[in-house]
Amino acid sequence: MKVKGRFFLTIMLCILGFGQMFAQAPQGGTEQGQRGPSKLPDWAQDIAKRVQIDAYAQAGFSYQHNGNVKDVYGNKEDYNTFDLKRVFLVVAVPINDRWFAMFMNDFKGGVVHEYWTSYRFTNNKAFSARIGQFKHAYTIENGMSPTELETIDVCSEGVTYLAGCGSDRLIGTQYGRDLGLEFSGESNDGKFAYKAAVMNGQGVNKTDGNSEKDFIGHLEYRPTPELNIVVTGQIGRGHAVERSSYIDHIMPGQDYKRNRWSAGFQYKGKPFTLRAEYLEGRDDNVTSRGAYATGVVPIIKHLDFVGSYDFFNYNVKEHMYQHKAVAGFQYWFHKHCRVQLQYVYKSAYLQDNYRMIPGQDPVFTGKSFEKGANHAIMCQLQVRLK
Repeated sequence: MKVKGRFFLTIMLCILGFGQMFAQAPQGGTEQGQRGPSKLPDWAQDIAKRVQIDAYAQAGFSYQHNGNVKDVYGNKEDYNTFDLKRVFLVVAVPINDRWFAMFMNDFKGGVVHEYWTSYRFTNNKAFSARIGQFKHAYTIENGMSPTELETIDVCSEGVTYLAGCGSDRLIGTQYGRDLGLEFSGESNDGKFAYKAAVMNGQGVNKTDGNSEKDFIGHLEYRPTPELNIVVTGQIGRGHAVERSSYIDHIMPGQDYKRNRWSAGFQYKGKPFTLRAEYLEGRDDNVTSRGAYATGVVPIIKHLDFVGSYDFFNYNVKEHMYQHKAVAGFQYWFHKHCRVQLQYVYKSAYLQDNYRMIPGQDPVFTGKSFEKGANHAIMCQLQVRLK
């Protein structure tokens, strides 16, 4: 685990330890076997009592078959593995009825994902501010927890790429999060909601790579309790940290235009749930666009059918498009705990390329986008405290 992760975790554990100790301390008497009155100030005791803990883990098994993917020596290969995807600790502290703080750490990756504080300025929910590191508001799906998302590989291909969740190597793997300041609120009993943020645009645990800032907007309209219509957008300038397999002319260290927008809806009714979005992005002069639809239909109590279709074109001019389909089941055996089994089809993949040098180990030369069927069977166990 990184030093920063250890530092924050140590602080949180100390808070928890003090909270437990003083919450159990009797308020009077010093007879043998009893503790004396707490020496902490009243406000410190109150905060310690308010600390809320949540945690979850996701692990499973994956088997992938691709008749086109080749290993370093050019041999076709299948792939299977048990994997631990994520182990999260979440510490939330409602300091008072307006002021809130949050800390989130992933033990699997050793990365501090979130640390932020928010304050509600109005008596209602019309205006709040949040500062720190948190999930940005671009797209519906990016704001959702992996414990809520229906597919095992989490977000759609478009959200994963455009929101900075991993496949856009120009920005790197940032888990859909960034450092910045966000204003938010809602009105008309929650029918209208908004978020407006100014952020670094560089991702987690990093200072900005240039002097530009990203601006993100998010608008929601809820005509009925079951239906939510959402439009989001982002404008800014990226600072490349790696080369991309989809955009070959942007070099590491180069600044480039990085804009995105999306429109979609989410329906949560008794017969089924459905979420769909259209997404588009522009990196320098390269356009990416796509759409997805993901639905859940209950079969019997605790057992659901999950289906998803996803189309994304990483580079419209170069026709780097991919179709993806997911079908499977999930069984909820306790609150937010479930077992998932899914089949995943993809129509394209990234191929690792090597240069063979006689008498030497193969030299990795990069990845190339290739068309070809890719099939996978995935299962996952999810356990969450709350």
